[in-house]
Amino acid sequence: MTGFDIHFVLKRLAEERPIFHSEADFQFALAQQIETLIPECGIRLERPFSLDGPNRYLDLWLKTPGIAIELKYRTRQLSIEHEGKRFSLKNQSAHDHGRYDFIADIRRIEHIAAKRRMGDGYPFSRGYAVLLTNDHLYWKEGRKGTFDEAFRIHEGQTLKCTMAWSKRASEGTTKKREQPLSLSGSYELHWEDYFEHSVVNGKFRYLAVRIP
Repeated sequence: MTGFDIHFVLKRLAEERPIFHSEADFQFALAQQIETLIPECGIRLERPFSLDGPNRYLDLWLKTPGIAIELKYRTRQLSIEHEGKRFSLKNQSAHDHGRYDFIADIRRIEHIAAKRRMGDGYPFSRGYAVLLTNDHLYWKEGRKGTFDEAFRIHEGQTLKCTMAWSKRASEGTTKKREQPLSLSGSYELHWEDYFEHSVVNGKFRYLAVRIP
């Protein structure tokens, strides 16, 4: 393939790995798929970088195109056997935290983009924040007036400006996530199908946000 198309890569990955044990499993499998399609990319996992403070780590870094990728894998309870392997996924019900952390990934890549290059001088061209899930509560619009409404990431939602918790949010909910999230760009969200198993909670979809 020429260039880099995150959707093409994920569609190819779905043909070989339609389900993952964990976020780390997803990360490693995606890295392998990218390296197969673009062997010259110089891909690295858990690549350290600094944003005027302690080192942080990118899930995936493609050195040659200069692409940063952050990943999230959020699951709803599912037990299934696929190609002789048993997958037992937990019910990660903290949707408010899942949404907040995904938007924080976008903001983190925006900060790298603002510098235009990584700390070692390699140029930055673009980034992607990717969320893969079998939990429909991420892609479907929920009821209005909830304390985490500003962080919704359902189909058709637009993320922009500053997002903050409702004043009604408890300290337990916002712990370690107290700060509002401010984005410099505007991102209209569109979910894509990844794979569907013929069982309850077997439909997986993904959200891939491009940060230029």
